[in-house]
Amino acid sequence: MILVLRALGVGDLATAVPALRGLRRAFPDERIALAAPAWLGPLADLTGVIDELLPCEGLDDRLPELHPAIAVNLHGRGPQSTSLLDTTLPQRLLTFSGGGPQWRADEHKVLRWCRMLQWYSIPCDPDDLTLTRPLSPRPGTTIVHPGAKSGLRRWPPDRFAATARALTDAGHDVIVTGSPAEAALAHQVADGALLPPTAVLAGATGLRDLAGLVGHARLLISGDTGIAHLATAYGTPSVVLFGPVPPQLWGPPPDRPQHVAVWRGRAAEPGDTVSDLPHPALLAVGVSEVVAAAERVGQ
Repeated sequence: MILVLRALGVGDLATAVPALRGLRRAFPDERIALAAPAWLGPLADLTGVIDELLPCEGLDDRLPELHPAIAVNLHGRGPQSTSLLDTTLPQRLLTFSGGGPQWRADEHKVLRWCRMLQWYSIPCDPDDLTLTRPLSPRPGTTIVHPGAKSGLRRWPPDRFAATARALTDAGHDVIVTGSPAEAALAHQVADGALLPPTAVLAGATGLRDLAGLVGHARLLISGDTGIAHLATAYGTPSVVLFGPVPPQLWGPPPDRPQHVAVWRGRAAEPGDTVSDLPHPALLAVGVSEVVAAAERVGQ
């Protein structure tokens, strides 16, 4: 067995797909188990390379003594993540710590994990990001996704609403997505855009349905959050608004013209991470700029 730790979120798993594919190609006969939150199971299935998901909500969880042939730390540089994998008693551990490759703070996440595995003589293709495309409950829509885990990464809802209104007027079938916790925000955006209640799908789609929506969408407008990585995985045109983290670290590949990464600022200072207000880089982005970018890629 090969055990991989990536106990994070949607974008984190999506950016690890090239590394996971590299492991599958290098060890075609081994069973690959992914330690990740249980709710990521549908996305793990869409990678096409995960044989088993071991529920792991974070680094405070415990993993069984599986004695894997190889344990792979795609979670971080340790020491906590490395220690968690050590408790499974692996025969071999691949990680940035303990004499492995050097960690680079300024490296894109996709390239980081590929480079780590390549250091251990496991080839990876950073462009190998595509996920299996599920059926969509509403194909051809333009998705507006106003939520993000941190307030620093949320563009103001009135600007999302104005963008959604402009796209609707231009003939787009706009829907608003989000998690159950973001339903109120989604309705606020829809109301501001004069969209009907049926346009709000926040809290009404599981992860597989959300992937299907993105995979068959006309366009995605979102902040720097997990759904943006689904658009990259499916080649769906997208306009992604970045705040405290530059797109050079988390954005779509720069050689794919169907994705526009908008960033107008600097990296977050340490104190910025505690704020629930939009980052200044987001506040510097106007509605007209986003609509213009959407018109370029979302025809």
